[in-house]
Amino acid sequence: MKRFLGNKVSVLSWAVALLILAVAQFSSAGNWPQELPVEGGTIVVYQPQPEELNGKTLKGRAAMSIEMKSRKDPIYGVFWFTSSIETDRDEDTVSFSNITVTKVAWPDSKDTGEQQFKQAAEKALNNASFEASLTGMTAALTTSQKVQKSLEDINNDPPKIVFSEKLAVLALFDGKPHFEEVENSPYQRALNTALVIVKNTKTKEFYLTSGSLWYQSKAAMGPWEQTTSPPADLVAMIPTSNDPVPTVIPAIVTANAPTELIVSAGKPEWTSLDGGKLLYVKNTETPWLRDLASGNMYIQLSGRWFRSAKQDGPWVFVRADKLPEAFKEIPPASDIGGVRTSIAGTEEANEAIADAQIPQTSAIRRSEAKLTVTYDGKPRFEAIKDTEIDYAVNTAAQVLRIDGEFYAVDNGVWFSSASAEGPWIVADTLPSDKIAAIPPSSPVYNTTYVTVYDSTPEVVYVGYTPGYMWSYPYYGVPVYGTGWYYPPYIGAVYYPRAPTWGFHVGYNPWTGWNYGVSWGGPFYRVGVSWGGGYHGYHGGYCCGGRYGGGYHHNDININTGDINIGNSVSVGNRNKIGNNISNSNRKNNLYNNDKNRHRNADKNALKGQRQVARSNTARKNDLYASEHGQVARKNADQWQVRNNNSWKNTSNSKPATAKTLQRQKPSSMPAQRAQSRPQLNHQKMNRDAQARQRGGARSGRRSR
Repeated sequence: MKRFLGNKVSVLSWAVALLILAVAQFSSAGNWPQELPVEGGTIVVYQPQPEELNGKTLKGRAAMSIEMKSRKDPIYGVFWFTSSIETDRDEDTVSFSNITVTKVAWPDSKDTGEQQFKQAAEKALNNASFEASLTGMTAALTTSQKVQKSLEDINNDPPKIVFSEKLAVLALFDGKPHFEEVENSPYQRALNTALVIVKNTKTKEFYLTSGSLWYQSKAAMGPWEQTTSPPADLVAMIPTSNDPVPTVIPAIVTANAPTELIVSAGKPEWTSLDGGKLLYVKNTETPWLRDLASGNMYIQLSGRWFRSAKQDGPWVFVRADKLPEAFKEIPPASDIGGVRTSIAGTEEANEAIADAQIPQTSAIRRSEAKLTVTYDGKPRFEAIKDTEIDYAVNTAAQVLRIDGEFYAVDNGVWFSSASAEGPWIVADTLPSDKIAAIPPSSPVYNTTYVTVYDSTPEVVYVGYTPGYMWSYPYYGVPVYGTGWYYPPYIGAVYYPRAPTWGFHVGYNPWTGWNYGVSWGGPFYRVGVSWGGGYHGYHGGYCCGGRYGGGYHHNDININTGDINIGNSVSVGNRNKIGNNISNSNRKNNLYNNDKNRHRNADKNALKGQRQVARSNTARKNDLYASEHGQVARKNADQWQVRNNNSWKNTSNSKPATAKTLQRQKPSSMPAQRAQSRPQLNHQKMNRDAQARQRGGARSGRRSR
């Protein structure tokens, strides 16, 4: 069995190790190929090509080779597999386990040999675990034929859109302004806004502050004017701000309904893009474009596009796959290159949609995961329309009542209890079908994106996709929020719900969704740090952090007055912005934050005794697996396949149909040798090659 030509089983045993390595690393080109030393030779696996991701189950294929000391030339092959994945967006890693080899193709092989290989591989892979680059896998997933279904019943009605030609901050109330007493003082604080707005009950004056700037008004809804002489006793209550004072003092714009504020530094400065088909406003932080062919203006808010013939409106929603063709021609390196994520059909949008399919996962220790739910009085529930579920309204937690049992989601983990008031334990089973019926119009809709995968007596395997963080695929692009307005609960305590509008939310591939108005940061931060003496004040969640009573910084650099679209973390040139985002701010894994990290099981302990392969950067990551089982490479501009123990130039084949896929099994590939040139789908192979290059480039930028 040690002689390759004498017994094909020896090749199978070597190849088993190869597959262990292969599925391990969906990483950038710099981490591939992977090697595994075996008796008599080395197994080499080239970067796999994902085909489908369903939950945390991944299917794919990869090219491989076996280099034997007793043989001059490598032996090439292709294998298909399924695997469970575990992900960590903070570390940009994906781990693999429960690997199953489903099909293998070797040149000159026979079906019996393939079956022996499959059996040997399955046995070995049952005890394997691997780690790879999540960024690389995301880029590779964009070539998959499976497209994630768009969210239905989303609300795309535009918010009220307000334009300002001078620096301004939006003071948004969640409904009618609601004030509560500040202990031991003559002041009341507005609860249902993210900003610090205070009323003097004696003088009836209102005050608003960023910690360094102060404003005064006769009414909560304004108008507001700057003041340099706020009450000394009130100033003493407010935390001191270390944020720089803007060179231009912002105005205050108030609203108590879904609203977005678009600010330009003076008159809009319309600037031409290369190609002369589009104009964009340079002196703003909002994507604001004009299509020269139609004269229509377009603005982008929370990942959505709205169109109008004039600035005054009316503004109407436009699907990202219905934009003018000129939008796809926006240069990635331009000042507005970041908007390509919101233009269906671009590489950037495809990668963002692929990312939306990948769950963030964790193994949660039952003994360490605790939950206490606090209600404003006795638990109160309301029915969710067209479902068999009630949800608790007078709490900041997301608590569901289903068939007399209670379920709650806390930071991506499901808990269950026989009582609304606990005790709570980590849930290992769920009434998933009933939970899936919750519509986007419900404020607990995002819980449908949290999953329990498996469990042991010690740990429960869980995960969430970006929908839990209110990010959804919609006709080829990600959008933020469902668009529905969820009224808050206001009693003795204020509990807001997730908003779509009002925070100028934008997307980038490193930190996900972010607050988009940089000069508003100080106003929100002081709202976090000062509770106003009212201990029942609670914020809600947006973009991975709190809004309302707990503004989450989320990598916003304070702008002191130089407003330029190219500086926006969510809109500008991706290379420029990516270099400016430090690794410490590229954190969007809820399971790893300071509050939750203690719940996680030790990853190394879960792996046990596993075989790990090594990367060899001296090798080129230049081999691919075609959908028909061919081992392919690109030599200059010519695609070649391995055929009759040599590399042969190929002719471009037509895209395969379902019938040809059924007819062309990998074992039938040798029959193609009779042709003068082997056939290969160049279009698909080019997409795979481009995705590999993009994944490598993005992984490199993340590691800086």
